[in-house]
Amino acid sequence: MKKIINDPNQIVTEMLDGLVAAYPNEVKRIPDTTVVTRKNSPIQGKVGIVSGGGSGHEPAHAGYIGEGMLDAAVAGEVFTSPTPDQVLEAIKAVDGGAGVLLVIKNYTGDVMNFDMAAELAEAEGIDVAQVVVNDDVAIEDVDGRRGVAGTIFVHKIAGAKAEAGASLEEVKNAAEKVIANVRSMGVALSPCVMPASGNPSFELGDDEMEVGIGIHGEPGTERKPLGTADEIAVELTNHILEDLPEAEEVAVMVNGLGATPEMELHLVNRKVQEILQEKGVKIYKTFVGEYMTSLEMAGCSVTLLNLDDEMKELLDSPSNAPAFRV
Repeated sequence: MKKIINDPNQIVTEMLDGLVAAYPNEVKRIPDTTVVTRKNSPIQGKVGIVSGGGSGHEPAHAGYIGEGMLDAAVAGEVFTSPTPDQVLEAIKAVDGGAGVLLVIKNYTGDVMNFDMAAELAEAEGIDVAQVVVNDDVAIEDVDGRRGVAGTIFVHKIAGAKAEAGASLEEVKNAAEKVIANVRSMGVALSPCVMPASGNPSFELGDDEMEVGIGIHGEPGTERKPLGTADEIAVELTNHILEDLPEAEEVAVMVNGLGATPEMELHLVNRKVQEILQEKGVKIYKTFVGEYMTSLEMAGCSVTLLNLDDEMKELLDSPSNAPAFRV
């Protein structure tokens, strides 16, 4: 597949330069790093929030930097965890004296490298807390579940809590409440192509779909004949609701994986809404678009967040992050 790139080995640093050039009043890049922070970081007395991971998921994670969301994002190479020294630079860049929360997706490299960075930061006297997002119900083993699009809700709600002046413990508790109440599942209609190699991440026939995919180009849990938008919505939503049986009022996210037109995402959303209404689940707010992608993979994911009054208030709080403005 053709790509608009220059040197594959410079794709991340050039992407970050382009991002900062697009939002010069909102974000800045820490020189000689892959760290992007809020323009006014560090903010004294406010808990800093850092997330990140491999590149290729744009607008995640740097698109969620801004008032009411992240203070910094660390970009690794494509589908590769950032190194501990880069994460440490992000922690130090946003430390305003109230501590720093790390929001980590549940992948071995991310968990290990962010944990090492936290230990290094604590050795320098910075108070660091961590949460690990594992919202992907395609994996039966809860401990092995991957962090996918539900991570965006963690960014938003924890970010709003920090913006309101909450303590590090309170911000961590808000993030953990989201993690306990958010579930996602995705389906791919095509693989993605790695920029460096030009090879697809897996093979998939024109009449097939891969159910239960992750966001790093890995195959899913089941390969099936290509379904309609309604059939895909039913499969994903029912799997999620089976794992979230107490859902009463939810936020819905229908997320494109990089190459799915918004028209098709709205077809899926139409059916998701119908299913929830039939099951008596109230819909508080809906988000349709590209929030956590996998390069140019065709497909989508569905995320449901079971809400209480506090989470609704934090979800509605202002954000000026480029990819999530409220």
